[in-house]
Amino acid sequence: MNQVKVNYRETWNTIFIFLLIVTFLSSIFHYAIVNLYPSRIYIGALMWCPAIAAFITLKIKKRSIDSLPWNWGNWKYIKLSYLIPAIYVIASYMLIWLLGFGNFADKDTIDTWAKELGLMGIGNLDSNIALIIAIILVGTISVVRAMATTLGEEIGWRGFFIFELRKVMSFTWASIFSGIIWASWHWPLIVYYGNNIALEFTTFYIVIISMSFIMTYYTFKSKSVWPAVIFHAVSNVYIQKILPPLTTKIKGSEHWLGEYGIMFAIVTFIFGLYFWRRALKEQL
Repeated sequence: MNQVKVNYRETWNTIFIFLLIVTFLSSIFHYAIVNLYPSRIYIGALMWCPAIAAFITLKIKKRSIDSLPWNWGNWKYIKLSYLIPAIYVIASYMLIWLLGFGNFADKDTIDTWAKELGLMGIGNLDSNIALIIAIILVGTISVVRAMATTLGEEIGWRGFFIFELRKVMSFTWASIFSGIIWASWHWPLIVYYGNNIALEFTTFYIVIISMSFIMTYYTFKSKSVWPAVIFHAVSNVYIQKILPPLTTKIKGSEHWLGEYGIMFAIVTFIFGLYFWRRALKEQL
């Protein structure tokens, strides 16, 4: 009994130290992004703060960095971690198009996007072919590039944080608590850059906590940080760089679109609910 009590307190102490360090480090780059300039350097540094906080915490606790789940894991979970976020973003925008909150891009919009990606100078590409090539390129090369920064977040949030939480919490509460912390970590940027702060806070928390259930599920199943790294990168790329350029906005329905949009929150919530029930069924 005494040993369990000591372990419980030690785990919460570790969690507190990690959160304290990640808050301190992140505040530096939050300040730089908001008050100086939102450059890629500051944003990239911010996204690596959770990893650095995890490394420092491990050092303080005299634990090896090798204790983190670095193994690649089962390819099944790697593939699913690409497919699931791509599916829920595509589903969100298909509903947006079908329900009239936005329209699928016309030829001119597709041509403009292809031109921005440098595709229109390659022979006389048909718009449909240019669209397919653009999606393939952004969905692969941009995902790989995005992984360079999502790796920093995921080493901290999924590679370290949720495994500590799992020692003192159920799957459900570890997913909720880590999701709340993860969402709250973004709040300075939402407050500063948001248009409708109340709505965007609400939808963003729903999205992030829902994603937390899915990513926690795949992290625990694979015992690897890599599915979460890929999942996070794919979700960012599809919701920020692929589907928005393929959608023309309709005045008055902007709040349904994008990563802070109502539709994305609804769809991710449904996916998160499914994975929560699945985890309970599997007694994860």
